[in-house]
Amino acid sequence: MRLGPAGWLYKDWEGVVYPTEKPKGFDPLRYIADFFDTVEINSSFYGPPVPKTTASWVRRVKDHHQFRFTAKLWRRFTHERDKAWTGGEVDQVRQGFDVMMDAGKLGAVLMQFPWSFKNTEANNEWLGDVVRTFSTYPLVVEVRHTSWLEPQFLRTLEEDGVGFVNIDQPLYHNSIGPSTHVTSHVGYVRVHGRNYKDWFREKAGVEQRYNYLYKPDELEPWVDRAKELASTRGTTEVYVITNNHYKGKAVANALMMKSMLTGEKVPAPSGVFEAYGDAVAEYTVPVEEGVEAAAN
Repeated sequence: MRLGPAGWLYKDWEGVVYPTEKPKGFDPLRYIADFFDTVEINSSFYGPPVPKTTASWVRRVKDHHQFRFTAKLWRRFTHERDKAWTGGEVDQVRQGFDVMMDAGKLGAVLMQFPWSFKNTEANNEWLGDVVRTFSTYPLVVEVRHTSWLEPQFLRTLEEDGVGFVNIDQPLYHNSIGPSTHVTSHVGYVRVHGRNYKDWFREKAGVEQRYNYLYKPDELEPWVDRAKELASTRGTTEVYVITNNHYKGKAVANALMMKSMLTGEKVPAPSGVFEAYGDAVAEYTVPVEEGVEAAAN
């Protein structure tokens, strides 16, 4: 089971996740990989990463043998559905993803669809085409509308070897609630936060939508669900991704869940401990203290 945040490059993480005064040669990806064994790549949603970039990512985590990336599929295939994609666009995605896949560092490719993507014949056809186009990768699909929660859809995912993404999100009319569906060898959980005020507000920015810190009693059921996914027959790996990234809250909550799974306090960036001490104190120790304890 791998836990980690969605993304690692955010300006608002400065001074919270990352030190304000960084040592020479500081690498945020390497730093995050010291705390987690997965991270979900967000930037690939906005445009496919080039091979040079993905090769750099792979190189920077090569010493973390259990580390795996998961990566969002380019929104051209999930959100921009007004016209058919081109072979060139497919090649752009493959060129970057293949580098991670060949290195054994790509744990899953996330096809994230919006709430407006409902279970219709046309959308089923679109999703099927995406799955067939990228079937060489370990695929997982996130849908947010309850119309997809029908046995036939889950059976189709299982037949195609596509994982179902179990999500935590603000619940409105016809929004998918918490679940423990497993439809491939990859179990997947994404927690988005519960910022009801801004989730569907048209003018709300990304920072506002994902500005939410989970309390322990909100995370504990998801730890139990992750364990259930891991114990399901045929599951070989489970990814738990915290997407409430604003000001490092995703890091705080992922560390809390990691501690809940292990039953021990885990090291945390000192800035996270200082910012969210009331929430994380029972589950983490500042990284300096953790390093010192390990040395002794």
